[in-house]
Amino acid sequence: MSVAGNIGRRIQRMPKGKPICINHFANEGSRKTVAKVLSRLAAAGELERLMRGIYMRPKISHFAGQVRPNVTSLLRVLAQVTGETIAIHGAEAVRAFGLSTQMQIEPVFYTSGASRKVEIGQTTIQLLHVPAQKLQHSGTNVGLALAALFYIGKAGINDTAIARIRAKLDQAEFKRLTDSKIPTWMKTAFSQSNRRPLTL
Repeated sequence: MSVAGNIGRRIQRMPKGKPICINHFANEGSRKTVAKVLSRLAAAGELERLMRGIYMRPKISHFAGQVRPNVTSLLRVLAQVTGETIAIHGAEAVRAFGLSTQMQIEPVFYTSGASRKVEIGQTTIQLLHVPAQKLQHSGTNVGLALAALFYIGKAGINDTAIARIRAKLDQAEFKRLTDSKIPTWMKTAFSQSNRRPLTL
């Protein structure tokens, strides 16, 4: 069967509304050939192009109309396409640990790649370049904790913040957190907190 036939058949087995990465079809032919096939399928209405290298089978809801994949799943696929690390922003991380109730006005994520804005339908997502130190353990509870701690910073870190984070990590996760490549001010805060009673 032709490259187009193989790709088309595989796509028909994929769920509607789920992002599809061009890399999924790397074994079907060259990247250029696969890109042309996906572009033709999008022109025919069998696929919807979400952004460069990322498509989905169109999904329509009787209640919500056109359904889009959630931002997190889409960025996970984007990371596969570009090879960069994309992680939750510190503002969302502190909210996850109950250290803040403030919500982002515009979705912002950290990236190892270049800072830029990505358009997905009516949604604009900002990707903000940060050092590798802030992307350690990305996609895990430990990575979430690091993002929160870096966000509150030296001036904001205290026993309460550490206690709330520690309460949501198991023992192994907390050890990975304290063993990470962290700045001196964070190490000092952990050390001082360990010498005082746990307070939430």
